[in-house]
Amino acid sequence: MAEVTLSTRIPPELEKELKDYLAEEGVDRSIAVRKLLSSGLQKWRQERALHLLEEGRATFSKAAEIAGTDVWEFAEAVKDSQISWIRQKPEELRRELADL
Repeated sequence: MAEVTLSTRIPPELEKELKDYLAEEGVDRSIAVRKLLSSGLQKWRQERALHLLEEGRATFSKAAEIAGTDVWEFAEAVKDSQISWIRQKPEELRRELADL
């Protein structure tokens, strides 16, 4: 896969943090920026998927796909986020369980 060049301006405080990251991780600037961008985008995908699930705009499996994870890993994220995503009322759920 061909890579593209990305150029951006950052504030001095962020540059200092980036330099600390470079020193800590022992990587060059381009590798560090790629890793941090990838990590940030993964976090954004997961947050977006959780939001869509909570709003009822995505099924559980579709949300896991949007997050870029398998359903088991996404289940852990849902559990950790404590979102409410089941739209069934408690009494409806009780009736369904009683019918089993």
